[in-house]
Amino acid sequence: MAKQDFFETEDGADIERVLLQMATDEGYHTKSSYSANGELYPDNKISFVEKHKRYLRTHPSTNPQHYIANLRLMTRKNIKVK
Repeated sequence: MAKQDFFETEDGADIERVLLQMATDEGYHTKSSYSANGELYPDNKISFVEKHKRYLRTHPSTNPQHYIANLRLMTRKNIKVK
């Protein structure tokens, strides 16, 4: 029996929802990045959400909640209050 994709679980759906929220929030740096895989990404750009879903799929021992917490810290824009 094949192992279930993390993003087909309830926890995975929650993590994907958070990634999608971050991608649409102007308070985070979430631009697409370069991908050398031209077959999967013909324009050679992988979206923020896809990039981090792929990371979590290929590193199953990573704690997704900790990963998201660190990702929020690393991608947060410095917004200056006047």
